[in-house]
Amino acid sequence: MTSGASHDLEDILIDLIRFLHQGASADDFSTQLSKIESLPYSDAARKTRLVECIRTAMAVRNRLELQKQRELALLAVIESAQDLSGRLDLLELLRAIVSRARNLLGSDVAWLSVYKAEIEEFQAQVTDGALDESTDRMTARRGSGIAGIVMSTHRPFTTSDYPNDNRFQHDPKLDETFRKEDIASLVGVPLLLDAEVTGLLFVGDRYYRSYSTLEVSILCTLATHAAVAVKNAKSFELANTALRNSDVARAELERNNLNIQAAAEAHEQLTSLLAQGASLSQICQTVAHLLDGSVFIVDEAFQIISYGVASGSTNDYAETYIPYSKHSSEIITAARESRRAGRSVLAYKDSNEQCRVISVIGGDDVLGSVLLFCKGDLNEILIRTFERSSSIVGIALLSQERMEINKNRDVSMLLRNLLSPRQYEPTLTYQQAERFGLNLSQPLSLILIETDDTKAGYIARRLRGGAGLAGTVLDEVDGLVAIVCATPCATDIVKSCVSLVKDELGSSYRGVISKPVLNAEELSAQYEAIRRALLIVKRLGVKGKIIDQAELALYSVLFETHDHASLKAFQENTIGLLVSHDRKRASDLTPTLFCYFDSNQNASVAAKRMNIHVNTMRQRLTSIEEIIGPWGNAIRSLEIHMALRLWDLSKEKEEYVPPPSGH
Repeated sequence: MTSGASHDLEDILIDLIRFLHQGASADDFSTQLSKIESLPYSDAARKTRLVECIRTAMAVRNRLELQKQRELALLAVIESAQDLSGRLDLLELLRAIVSRARNLLGSDVAWLSVYKAEIEEFQAQVTDGALDESTDRMTARRGSGIAGIVMSTHRPFTTSDYPNDNRFQHDPKLDETFRKEDIASLVGVPLLLDAEVTGLLFVGDRYYRSYSTLEVSILCTLATHAAVAVKNAKSFELANTALRNSDVARAELERNNLNIQAAAEAHEQLTSLLAQGASLSQICQTVAHLLDGSVFIVDEAFQIISYGVASGSTNDYAETYIPYSKHSSEIITAARESRRAGRSVLAYKDSNEQCRVISVIGGDDVLGSVLLFCKGDLNEILIRTFERSSSIVGIALLSQERMEINKNRDVSMLLRNLLSPRQYEPTLTYQQAERFGLNLSQPLSLILIETDDTKAGYIARRLRGGAGLAGTVLDEVDGLVAIVCATPCATDIVKSCVSLVKDELGSSYRGVISKPVLNAEELSAQYEAIRRALLIVKRLGVKGKIIDQAELALYSVLFETHDHASLKAFQENTIGLLVSHDRKRASDLTPTLFCYFDSNQNASVAAKRMNIHVNTMRQRLTSIEEIIGPWGNAIRSLEIHMALRLWDLSKEKEEYVPPPSGH
């Protein structure tokens, strides 16, 4: 070997030592090996030893590289372990693990999917290095693709040619995602903890690559750390949930204790009020304050008996409540359901308020209902407080009813003494009447009112509580409302009665007012006469009217034995064609003929009363005669006048009109 060759050999050995010191790449060692092989050596054995020396150096370099990788892997594992103890945010920790996995293997993309047992699907949680948005939303079914193999075997799976690998069933959606990412090879390892796969860790490359055992082992270690993190996160979440539930349960228990205490105090307060003889208005006001709303006590016809409003409480419907108006059907239905169920019932609820109803029962009778108007929902404790208040209200109503019975007992006894044919002590009776503002020495009038559906006792109670009936004696007698009053006040009292009764019954009532009675002893006979007159009024089909007894005198004689059907037949045969003509043509021929007969068949007087010209009156009379025939005969004239009188009585008039003079 020449001196030049010797010099080249020294340079090569020096380069080898420098390469090992600097951690040069494998390409640098390959270049040196090529130089040795290209040198002209006369001694083949020496050349072979030099080549072997370089290859030994390359092996040392590879061992150093492997050691470096192991050190990096160990460092990554240590950092992941530190993250497990130092990071509480699960996604942040998983991102760190995925990023380390990708960097350690030098891969293009990495992602981690977590298994959702409820839908049996792996869902991507963290990705690193992805180019397409669909990669962040990747899902894989439990039994398909690489996910299915790893899930079933609990072992890692690698492929160097994913698109053409037939060892598993391909998922078209995943294949499309990998095509967009241009992934050619990948490795997947399970997040395995306690023999349970909780997720998958993948790394992939955009070229054909084989993954070493060390690389797969590193991924498995990182995957184990990720599994621990997922489990810790779930355990932490369960612990937090349990803690929150414990706090909620404790707060709920405290609220219940406070509510129970408040309910006990409310019941004690209401009971104390009842024991002290508090009025209904005081009870209402207390309940309204306890429930922060408006409370109404209503009778069986939903008329207000008493009410209370909490300070600062405003309820739209409660402020304008009247019976049988808006929401009435819901309230009536709720009261009926409350009677059946024995508990309060929600009548209605809207954006502004709600109404809860409970029926008040006393023995076998319905005393009324309690209505609660409030904003917001009521808890069970407040509902129970409201329901307990109905018992207190029931006791108060019964007590009030007993007081009213005691108060009105003398009135009822006085009225029955006056209407009974039995003898009574005049002096004592006169003194009793004077206590109620009724002077029996002056002319008296008797009024009887009959109703179709409603109990007379209820109407009597409503009339007693109404205005404008002072100085009267009234009560329910034999199913009728009986009123005795001074004759000069009779007209005003009848108007007051009609005004109140028509609000309750519409036109489902009828009544008769007697002629003046000059002696109180004559009231019993007058009572029987007016009862017979009421029968006539009913047979005549009169509704919504209180008629003067004098106006019925003739009809009592003529029609007392006739029923309603025969009276209707008499009217139909006499003036039926005329009434039918008016109904069809919307004309006024029947009132015209009635006014003509009431004016003693004087056309001029009748025209003046009707405010029409006398010629118009004569034209109408001519038209009437063409319809029903002439009435010159005295008997025919009497029949027509009687039929017209019956027609006028049967019209529904809702106010009392005194009869014309002369009747």
